[in-house]
Amino acid sequence: MKNNHSINIDGLQFDWDLSKGEFLFEQEDAVLFWITSAMKEFFDTIEEISGEEASTLVFETAGFRQGTVVGKYFEDLKHVGVEEAADMITATYASAGWGYAHIEDLDLESQTLRVRLKDSWEYKINKAQGKKRRGNFLPAHYAGIFSVFFGRNVWFEIKEDQIAGAETTVIEYFPSDITISQNIHALSRKKESQQILQLEAMVEDKTRDLKELIKQISSPIIPVLDGVVVVPLLGKYDQERAEELVYNTLSKLPSYQASYLVLDLTALDDEIDQLTTSLLEKISGAARLIGTETVLVGLSAKLSITIAESGINISDFHCFQTLQHGIYYALSQQGKQII
Repeated sequence: MKNNHSINIDGLQFDWDLSKGEFLFEQEDAVLFWITSAMKEFFDTIEEISGEEASTLVFETAGFRQGTVVGKYFEDLKHVGVEEAADMITATYASAGWGYAHIEDLDLESQTLRVRLKDSWEYKINKAQGKKRRGNFLPAHYAGIFSVFFGRNVWFEIKEDQIAGAETTVIEYFPSDITISQNIHALSRKKESQQILQLEAMVEDKTRDLKELIKQISSPIIPVLDGVVVVPLLGKYDQERAEELVYNTLSKLPSYQASYLVLDLTALDDEIDQLTTSLLEKISGAARLIGTETVLVGLSAKLSITIAESGINISDFHCFQTLQHGIYYALSQQGKQII
């Protein structure tokens, strides 16, 4: 069995060495893949893992950078001009199964051109994938080639799309400040922004849930005996929390037919602020209007001094050191006692 095979097609050399498993195209290692099965599976896998937006940028970037490799190869052929190199590239790609490609309206002065593609390998993959618009590997690939030829960055715009129903894909190229690196950074920033927004939304949701939980467990109204309810005050109060406490307490007092409201300050911080002292006055005054007397219990020595220095009229309250004493007082005022 013969192991070495060679063929020359229109000046392009193909060589095989079966004993080494080598395939050479123009003296360079090459490889063959089935387009609509193996290569399609390769593209599908990248898109599945990376997502549509990121995979589009992956193919675009890979196409552009491969194009710069091709551009530098032909640039090193000093005797070959840009127009001749353009013709050689399309002929080379046709022999390698890249489909029909024709470069039109190449203007070296304005550094613009148009590329017409038909039945390219990328089109065949996209069609097998059932896509409605083509990928950007080949458009970006030619941008990479001519960025090297023109010595400045070139970008593209797809004017006609074969996958969308046009007879051919037509791509226009022009000098541009758009670069692959900028596109990569833009996508990274976009993903970072999206992640930040997602985190902010999660924090907002958790904060809302936490506030709702605080409302449910903070300062519950506890009916301990007939005509007596206890409300424990916990921690520090901001404006929203204070208003919530006043509203909940006063709206529920009538349903309990409470004659005495016992505010338990045991769990309050010793260093209460003006808002909390104002809360005590507000809730006591409002309760009095509906016929409920307010009793303060759980007063430490330090908290008593703080309240006294705050300017509250302490005579508006009946004050006791412990909750038990406060409840005994409320019952005695109603002519009742615990036996």
